[in-house]
Amino acid sequence: MKPSDRLVSLDVFRGITIMGMILVNNPGTWSAVYPQLLHAEWHGCTFTDLIFPFFLFIVGVAISYSLTKRKAQGGSMKSLYLNIIRRTVILFLLGIILNGFPFGLLFGHQFSWETLRIPGVLQRIAVVYFVAAFLFLTTSTKFQYWFTASILVLYAAVMSLIPVPGVGYANFEPGKNLSAWIDQIILGAHIWSGTKLWDPEGILSTIPAIGSAMLGIFTGNWLRSESDQKEKVVYLFIWANVLMLAGWIWSFWFPLNKNLWTSSYVLWTAGLALHFLGFCYWFIDVKKVTWWTKPFLVYGMNAITVFFLSGILGRIMYMVKWTDAAGNVVTIKSYLFDNFFLSWLEPINASLAWAIFYILFWLGLMWILYAKKIFIKV
Repeated sequence: MKPSDRLVSLDVFRGITIMGMILVNNPGTWSAVYPQLLHAEWHGCTFTDLIFPFFLFIVGVAISYSLTKRKAQGGSMKSLYLNIIRRTVILFLLGIILNGFPFGLLFGHQFSWETLRIPGVLQRIAVVYFVAAFLFLTTSTKFQYWFTASILVLYAAVMSLIPVPGVGYANFEPGKNLSAWIDQIILGAHIWSGTKLWDPEGILSTIPAIGSAMLGIFTGNWLRSESDQKEKVVYLFIWANVLMLAGWIWSFWFPLNKNLWTSSYVLWTAGLALHFLGFCYWFIDVKKVTWWTKPFLVYGMNAITVFFLSGILGRIMYMVKWTDAAGNVVTIKSYLFDNFFLSWLEPINASLAWAIFYILFWLGLMWILYAKKIFIKV
């Protein structure tokens, strides 16, 4: 698929989202970060908490466009299914590589298969993509509506009503809820080391995450329709407000929570994603105001590539270390950050400046690929 054949606003939206991922994942120091660039401590929703559901929403929109186009080109259903499986496996394996890199082979990195984290961002994208793509190809739109509503309602009921073994009551508390219990039972030591009690991309919470992609599919279907472009934009904003209102009301009973990927969180973030996509669609695809889009297109056309490679380099900069004359352990990351950013900026601004520099560094590399028309697809 050539860039000119694509829904440009979706590529721009994807690029902005990936830039956001890199921004929040790579501060100069975790000890000095603006609150909106951190996840909510538990309940609530910050800027950072919008990024992952935005990406899953984008995955859904892309499914509607790409699979419809491939069906129209006359490809066999078998080839479509095999391609979905291939992409799912590759995404999942890339996530495992990112979790375990460099697998103890370099830099004295401590590694154990017994504690390798199995879930992750790319793994959740893989599972959600697999389910959403198969539903799109094999079921009716009506069934997909009912399926999406059902998983959100059932997830809320399960989390709200089923007592947690060992705790004795249903709850949404950190490490004590049903989702955490399932992660502990099934994943064991393969849970995220940051908690060791639950995984933010855990098993049960992946089910409502499918809803984020399904809402993206419904949006893609609407944008592909024969309706007038202005009508499309109007209804994008109308449904954005409906979803946000529904999510906000539901949050009084089932709070907004990224770790649990609550049903209210699905609706709230999808509503915000619709607002943002509506803005991009109106200005880029309808009004053709595109002078500002190039950097985001550069990111958006190689989104998984830049996310994966930026994560690998980020780990290398922590792993390569030495001892300075004062006996302090220095990493590549700390050396660059301390000397070129922290030396003249307040810690919190230095931390943000490093993250922006890291975005621009990868923008330069991705620009080379874009200029050469190299688009690495999973």
